[in-house]
Amino acid sequence: MIHLNLDGRARRELNILCLGSHSDDIEIGCGGTILRLAEEYPGAQFHWAVFSAIGVRESEARCAAELFAAARLKGPIVKNFQDGFMPYVGADVKVIFEQELKPVSPDLIFTHNGKDAHQDHRLISELTWNTFRDHLILEYEIPKYDGDLGRPNIFVPLPAETCQKKVRYIVDTFASQRTKHWFQEDTFFSLMRLRGMECSSPSGHAEAFYCRKLVL
Repeated sequence: MIHLNLDGRARRELNILCLGSHSDDIEIGCGGTILRLAEEYPGAQFHWAVFSAIGVRESEARCAAELFAAARLKGPIVKNFQDGFMPYVGADVKVIFEQELKPVSPDLIFTHNGKDAHQDHRLISELTWNTFRDHLILEYEIPKYDGDLGRPNIFVPLPAETCQKKVRYIVDTFASQRTKHWFQEDTFFSLMRLRGMECSSPSGHAEAFYCRKLVL
């Protein structure tokens, strides 16, 4: 298996942009990778944007961003677009990308999988590619009832303690989601275990991403 390293160690600052439609998407999709990058790249800065976080979901989004990115957090940018309606207000969402996110000029972007079954997720992915045309973009996956998981091509092995921290942060922070049948520790651990098996991760766990374009 080929290993690829970011060149952030040679730079004063590595800018990473994390995009999520809803207040728990970033953490579920790439929370472990963010924790690992924060540890391995001390100069990294995490720019954080959540598009649908209404009521208690806003405070949850802000709390989680602080936990995962800590002192390296820029933002977060938190908006209150209605869940499920983003494609119908796409022009307003596009303005956020152009005015607030494009100036970041990130080295690495985490966004939704373009083939995600959720319409909000697909829109954020589409606008990511529409706005950032010469950037490294990794699309993360969200397990859901629709069963839309695919075959990712980028894997990030995660130490066991990182996986445990990720799941603990998610379960402790997003209390509003605890009544949902899918919001369980086993859900999050099982997907990381599956992806860890696929890439022969030393710990047995990993997160996986979809990468459409990569320059070596």
